[in-house]
Amino acid sequence: MGEGVELTRIIAGCKAGNADSFAQMVDIYARRCYGYFYRLTGDRDLSEELLSILFMRLVEKVGSYQGGSFESWLFRIAGNIFHDHLRARKRRRKLLDARRTELESVPTGSPKSDGTDEKLDRLQVQLNRLDADTRELIMLRFYSDLSFKEIAQHRSEPIGTTLSKLHRGIKKLRDLMEG
Repeated sequence: MGEGVELTRIIAGCKAGNADSFAQMVDIYARRCYGYFYRLTGDRDLSEELLSILFMRLVEKVGSYQGGSFESWLFRIAGNIFHDHLRARKRRRKLLDARRTELESVPTGSPKSDGTDEKLDRLQVQLNRLDADTRELIMLRFYSDLSFKEIAQHRSEPIGTTLSKLHRGIKKLRDLMEG
């Protein structure tokens, strides 16, 4: 059975309220969605909370899924949950500034076994230095593995605009990492 056919079967099961189908959906997407939220927030507990909200919302809204790219649909909901969270707390700037300050205070010379943790910490610091829109765009492309077309549709903008913004964002991130 092909991957697309299997996903179609799982989605149909979710629409029918089948608990096993929902469990399969969680198994397939939990890691990527958690990573998406974590890269946006830099906070493990908050990412787990947002992931829980996402899967509760999936239970509520899966009946409204009408076809097309399921991943694009799912990550659109994830993005909306993230933005709802920021609006609800009315602390978007404050949250990002506090997290940036916290990450920038982490000593960079601490011993690591292979340097991977240090590189990931440094990447997170530099990602937090980007504006929220650019950071989300980079996460949608590289962590959520959406196509350029899906990202453009998600953001309701022309694909050329998406490509241009992504190119500038990657260049800025590269400059920050090299600096």
